[in-house]
Amino acid sequence: MGMGGDAAAGRSTPLRVDAQRNLEHVLRAAREVFGELGYGAPMEDVARRARVGVGTVYRRFPSKDVLVRRIAEEETSRLTEQARTALGQEEDPWSALSRFLRTSVASGAGRLLPPSVLRVGTGAVPAGEQAPEGAAAGARVPQQRPAPDADDVAARYGAPDEVRADAAGPAQDGGPHERADEPGGVPALLDVVGRLVERARSAGALRTDVTVGDVLLVIATGAPALPDPGHQQAASARLLEILLEGLRSRPAG
Repeated sequence: MGMGGDAAAGRSTPLRVDAQRNLEHVLRAAREVFGELGYGAPMEDVARRARVGVGTVYRRFPSKDVLVRRIAEEETSRLTEQARTALGQEEDPWSALSRFLRTSVASGAGRLLPPSVLRVGTGAVPAGEQAPEGAAAGARVPQQRPAPDADDVAARYGAPDEVRADAAGPAQDGGPHERADEPGGVPALLDVVGRLVERARSAGALRTDVTVGDVLLVIATGAPALPDPGHQQAASARLLEILLEGLRSRPAG
């Protein structure tokens, strides 16, 4: 009896290790496939890249939406940490913003940004400027706050309704106040990138019409998926330098 229990316990440990290994393979493959082909790529492609059966993928992620959300949340969190690092370690506002852009583009995380982030409006009013007549009172860029607030994030960055809902937290009835397809962490990303943008704009280093949405689009487009890694790295570096030059303010005259 005891020997049988020991044997069963011995057999269970490799299974747990294998399951964890399969999960890591699936997540790595999903990042690669979605990064190359977009979130429209089928689960079969993820399974093939992970060298597991598609049933294995579905056992860990019951639907493609669940897997997409997991990858989008991880990449959103990674970008947020990169922005925080640049904000905390670079005193010069332009150096902080450009460091964040270079780091994020080099990591390729922009190719995995959730679509809702890329729908952030580009019409936010620069700090200190008057909102156009008829615009919402919240359109003016507010003062920084210690933590992202739902209305603050939405008004400051022109965030769409689904991002506003994601930022709002629990609903009044106690249930989750976010769309099922909306990854977590979006408000935090918008907030910290917004601080990078505001600092650079206030220092006169950034064009006054550049918004958080523009910066996120640079991240998303600055790392094209090319078949040759060397060519991709060179093309990405060249493209980013051109985009950075376009973001900088120009002396009057």
